[in-house]
Amino acid sequence: MRFVPKYLQALGATVFVIGLYDALRTLLGAIYAYPGGVLVDLWGHRRAFIIFNLVSIVGYAVVLLIPHWGAVLAGMFLFLSWTCFSLPATFSLVGASLAANRHSMGIGVQSVIKRLPIMIAPFFGGMLIDRFGVIGGVRIALMLSILLSTVTIFVQLQLREESTEKVEKTERWNLWQSLQEFNVPMRRLLLGDILIRFCERLPYAWVVIFAMDYLGMSGRQVGVLTAIEMLAATLCIIPASHFADRHGREPFVIVTFIMFTLFPISLLVSRSFSALVVAFAIRGLKEFGDTSRKALIIGYCESQRRGQLVGTYYLVRDLIVCPGAIVGAYLWKLGPALNFLGAAALGIAGTIFYVKTIRDQRRSSLDNLREELFRLRPK
Repeated sequence: MRFVPKYLQALGATVFVIGLYDALRTLLGAIYAYPGGVLVDLWGHRRAFIIFNLVSIVGYAVVLLIPHWGAVLAGMFLFLSWTCFSLPATFSLVGASLAANRHSMGIGVQSVIKRLPIMIAPFFGGMLIDRFGVIGGVRIALMLSILLSTVTIFVQLQLREESTEKVEKTERWNLWQSLQEFNVPMRRLLLGDILIRFCERLPYAWVVIFAMDYLGMSGRQVGVLTAIEMLAATLCIIPASHFADRHGREPFVIVTFIMFTLFPISLLVSRSFSALVVAFAIRGLKEFGDTSRKALIIGYCESQRRGQLVGTYYLVRDLIVCPGAIVGAYLWKLGPALNFLGAAALGIAGTIFYVKTIRDQRRSSLDNLREELFRLRPK
């Protein structure tokens, strides 16, 4: 997945097409998340996971069989189904399986397991690209993806299915009702998250192209950098999740927002492989409080509609953020520096906004506590 923008470039795609790919990727994350949440509430986790996986296999096959950038844009409507549809299903499964004071750790363990193959695969993907070229290497990787996704189905069949009787008897909400259910802390988190994701989206499609075309990195080196990013994420996720469950999650979310902001700045000043190592380590450390953010979302949702509410959250966030990829492509044409500086500015705005909302929320809680104590004091 990290090499898809480079693959599009090799197939003759323009800067606009690469930006369109990244915008569509974000858009699909939005429009798939809500029905994904509804479907998991209706179908149960096992059935939903298997169907989402089968659809993604078809998408990989389309891209493999048709070596044209148009096939990538068409196939992504299918191969992104696993990533996008399964997100609310994963949140729902964690929420249903663990107590509230272990949600951060549950998300953290899942995040670590997910990143272990991401730590390894891009290295071999880079080797395939160096050995067989961008187009040949990616096509071999697609065949391996189809094989591994097929094996995954046999693992998913072992997933124990919980009863859905309680959920089925619950009246289903429409999108507007789901939005109205968002409490004030969840709305504030959503607004801060939107600004930070704009910071991420602007340079996202151009990171590998910047490393390879501007700094002369090989595919193998990009794979090593991705492994470093995943290693940094893996090392911080579990301890951060442990302390967040015990000492409050909001400070960890703030650290994550800061890391999002620092990444484009670190790219801007990079001129060598060692500098990129630092930049990608910072990119990995953005996961420091991501499990805390996800645990907050789970905690803000009603249990019987958790999948639907999580889907609504990501629908709203990613619908608003998806134009950021087009803006990023426009800024890229004007120069990488403008792209990276624009991303950092949005990151700073998002971090300041979230810090302010946390302070306001705590001040409001203290005021309510004082009023309650004043009301209860002996007359």
